[in-house]
Amino acid sequence: MQWVRSALIFLLLAVTVIPVASILVIASFVAPYRVTYFWIGRPWLQFSITTIRWVGGVDCRLTGYQNLLDAAAGNRVIICSKHQSTFETFFFPSVMTNPIAYVYKKELNLVPFFGWAIGRLHMVPIDRSAKGDAWQRVARIGARLMDQGKWIIMFPEATRAPRGEQLLYKSGAARLALETGAVIVPVAAATGRCWPRASWTFVPGTVDVSVGPALRAMKDESAVEFMGRVEAWIEAEMRLIDAEAYAS
Repeated sequence: MQWVRSALIFLLLAVTVIPVASILVIASFVAPYRVTYFWIGRPWLQFSITTIRWVGGVDCRLTGYQNLLDAAAGNRVIICSKHQSTFETFFFPSVMTNPIAYVYKKELNLVPFFGWAIGRLHMVPIDRSAKGDAWQRVARIGARLMDQGKWIIMFPEATRAPRGEQLLYKSGAARLALETGAVIVPVAAATGRCWPRASWTFVPGTVDVSVGPALRAMKDESAVEFMGRVEAWIEAEMRLIDAEAYAS
């Protein structure tokens, strides 16, 4: 039964994250960042995706990755992705050749083990209660991390969208791109098909993730206008890779 398989996946992840996260946190104080990321954190995420594949029956089909590699040549990179599930937050760092940094809610750092590890991986925590000050911190940290070769990942809808639905796209990623000169690489991810939002059960099948060509801000273009172009590509692509969800 699928619920048994799903329960087994979450049990394996819960049991393994405790020692892995503990080792990562300790190592982060003495080892170079790339050691903790590529030798400790990333292998656990790859283990997680493999477990979901073999136990849960969820495969992933990635297309357009060369677009991201082409964009990274000599550019700061911000990845804007559709967000339907926790799956993509595990999948992206498990396959991407450059280290990535999520812009995420600071409260996540309080989650035992997993959150503690995230806090030691040099990402971009955001304190939403700080409002304007929070944005300046994101811009400052984001620019520094991109100069270190990291790809920044942001979910413009800010939360997981139900499959087949489109939420309000916020312009923060476009604003960051305008301030730092970065390009935005749009990503359509139909992950809700196999790991539905707010669900503890995996649905066997194939998740499609499509990476689009890099978008660069045009002269005198506002953040809202720039994000409009990003949104248009993502949502059009979502209707191609998961047409069934948008049929109605």
